[in-house]
Amino acid sequence: MVLRLDRSILVIATLAVSLLIAAVATADPATPQSHFTATTPAEATHWQEVSRQSLFNLLKLSDLVAQREKSVTAVPFDAKVLSTEDHGSYSLREIELNSTSTRRIKAVLTLPTAGKNRAPAVVCIHGHGGNRRIVYDRSSIYHGFADELASRGFVTISTEVGQHNVYEQGRSLMGERLWDLIRCADYLTTLERVDADRMGCAGLSLGGEMSMWLGAMDPRMKAVVSSGFLTTVENMRHGHCPCWDFPGLTEQFDFCDIYSLTAPRALLCQIGNKERAPGGFPKEIARPAMTEIRRAYAVFGDRELARMDVHPAGHVFETEAGMKFISAHLQPKK
Repeated sequence: MVLRLDRSILVIATLAVSLLIAAVATADPATPQSHFTATTPAEATHWQEVSRQSLFNLLKLSDLVAQREKSVTAVPFDAKVLSTEDHGSYSLREIELNSTSTRRIKAVLTLPTAGKNRAPAVVCIHGHGGNRRIVYDRSSIYHGFADELASRGFVTISTEVGQHNVYEQGRSLMGERLWDLIRCADYLTTLERVDADRMGCAGLSLGGEMSMWLGAMDPRMKAVVSSGFLTTVENMRHGHCPCWDFPGLTEQFDFCDIYSLTAPRALLCQIGNKERAPGGFPKEIARPAMTEIRRAYAVFGDRELARMDVHPAGHVFETEAGMKFISAHLQPKK
């Protein structure tokens, strides 16, 4: 009896191993587990909800997200104005506020000088080697897109995301970068001058990457401009700073999947014609990625809400096209 039982267990175990080997052999190792495959709006929405939850877990932000779901002020901002500057059409303030209960961040906030009506707002994001002020500098590779927005009556906010150290125990680098941006957006919603239904984000390089993340993970972003980043995981493994990666990301997602979390909200990806690989973001890699993103938008009924613009320059923010796009999608409701 014992021998027959042992043989039965052996047969079952052998069969299980055979099935596992067959499954591994037939699987495509290059296809992430959570790659977008939905065919209906309901399926797509469910995929987005599940994917966001999974990503917040991987980014080690789930506890902060749960706390924030009760209220964006569950952790009081305790915002302090450090300095104020008059820029004619707008005022610029250096501020400091709480990102978490144990960590404060500094930011630049601009408010329109004229009028009292609620205005659209944009989170403006710098790249590697940048800072919260550089996106307002018209002589930089950012072409002062934040200054242009502020001059046109937008509320803007910018904070630092270029750190390569994790500040709080148990967090992740990309998680802390993203959380600081989410908190900036949260803070905007508390301001009387901000129309919380007309918020967006824009950035270049690392800022383009973080615009992808903020647009994907924060549905309040109604218009997203990701400049100088649209790419693939494979390209990012060659000649790029490895700070983009974290455990569990590439096993489940490629960047086209992260961008697809923005659907059906407006998305513009800018790529410079002079970008080259390795170490760059060439259009030859960006175009197939955009094709995948637009598949998600097509499921929601409007693939034209996701666009890729190739401009003639290199790794820069193309301000004119960016302003036109943001203005078109953050106009007041009629």
